[in-house]
Amino acid sequence: MKNKSEQFTYQELSVLHKIASKTVSSHDFGVVLKEVLEVLASDMGMNRGMISIYRRDLNEIVVDVTHGFEAGDIDISYRLGEGITGKVIETGRPVAIPNLEKEPLFLDRSKSRKKLNRSELAFICVPIIFDKEVIGALSVDRIFVSTDALANEVLFLEEVCRFLSHRVRTRRLLDENRGLKKMLHLSSGSDLIGNCEPIRHVNYLISQVAPSDTSVLITGETGTGKGIAASVIHKMSARKDNAFVVINCGAIPENLIESELFGYEKGAFTGADKMKPGKFELAHNGTIFLDEIGELPLASQIKLLRVIQEKEVERVGGLKPIKTDVRVIAATNKNLEKAIQDGHFREDLYFRLNVFPIHMPPLRDRGADILLLADNFVLRYAKTLKKNVTRIDTPSIDLLMSYHWPGNVRELENCLERATLLSISGAIEVQHLPPSLQMMSTDSRQPKGKLDALVSAYEKSLILQALKDSHGNQAKAAAKLSISGRVMHYKISKYKIELKRFLDKN
Repeated sequence: MKNKSEQFTYQELSVLHKIASKTVSSHDFGVVLKEVLEVLASDMGMNRGMISIYRRDLNEIVVDVTHGFEAGDIDISYRLGEGITGKVIETGRPVAIPNLEKEPLFLDRSKSRKKLNRSELAFICVPIIFDKEVIGALSVDRIFVSTDALANEVLFLEEVCRFLSHRVRTRRLLDENRGLKKMLHLSSGSDLIGNCEPIRHVNYLISQVAPSDTSVLITGETGTGKGIAASVIHKMSARKDNAFVVINCGAIPENLIESELFGYEKGAFTGADKMKPGKFELAHNGTIFLDEIGELPLASQIKLLRVIQEKEVERVGGLKPIKTDVRVIAATNKNLEKAIQDGHFREDLYFRLNVFPIHMPPLRDRGADILLLADNFVLRYAKTLKKNVTRIDTPSIDLLMSYHWPGNVRELENCLERATLLSISGAIEVQHLPPSLQMMSTDSRQPKGKLDALVSAYEKSLILQALKDSHGNQAKAAAKLSISGRVMHYKISKYKIELKRFLDKN
């Protein structure tokens, strides 16, 4: 190992000088960082460079600038601690892998090394640190030379990161502020009501993808608001003044699905006494929302894939294709990856739809949002039903907060509509709630009051977030919240939290 006075070779010093000159230029962040990665590739043989930034507002690591990937810029993110990049940013320590073929932590989400001999490749990932805080990471790969050379290259890249840190920090602050403004703007006019971290994240993702024509796949349990999210995306897009066409793929008989999606010509089959345009034609220049896409038959999946790829439809019984300009948003409550393994869903269609995934959180994980939503539904239905109902009493609040809501937001809305209709006292009371809530044991609904219910909801949301950050590690989650392991175990049991949802599978 070289001492400090002779740490770098003449070539390395020359490259560092070149990089330093670029980082102080007035060029845009993306331009500067791309140029730095290009220099590392051309002068140092360090290929497939990637600069990732840890976004505190999203609690995830976003790949921001890349160079040398076949697909150009790539859209990849990691959780803190996930893969090599996630580990480097979580620990603040560099990682050097001499043989990528033998490294299980290397995820290669870009799929750019499939055709390469990975046993010849070394991989280096170095943290980008500003004022003792890890704000991102720089990673490259290269042909492996020797262990000593790899160690020296780590030192060299750490020096590169010192030059980059100020630029990366500024970029992160700008992105976080921009994201916050978008979320605040969105929340003021969005149908997605909520203030919990998962919903704020959904709102941020929507604000990012809405202005584009990118295909979106919305996942989540039944009743979580997937259709509302799709509608918000359309309303925030450049297509907002054109049609938003909804079709439930699970509600149409298999023999009619193609004629509904693509239309049919007169005489195409018995009963087709006139031409009928399909949903894709009706959505021209607008958006089509394919709800319950997992229910689509395999034969129809093939034709849907062709429509998305070719941007044209052919009516049943038709002889010529019809051009369509349609943005596709799909939703499902199924695990499509498992459906692919079981042979029930086409992998190529999945990749076409899953360009920008958004997951809608279940209501049981949304903490105090339950009361926020409940109050909103009471006010809405009081106005619609012309009822003088203005509040929810304390015992009812306790029941609403204690219930597990298998039907999610849809079930909560139906519950409050019914309760508002039954109320004659100006308040929602326990007897107005459905039997499924009233029959809960007395132990589970000891009166706590609205403040206690809110505190419990907030406490649960903090525990859920700590478990998410620690990938299900109870000890780490307890340390993050400055509580003992015994208290953490009690709270997990109290709130009936399923740990397996947070376990790191990587």
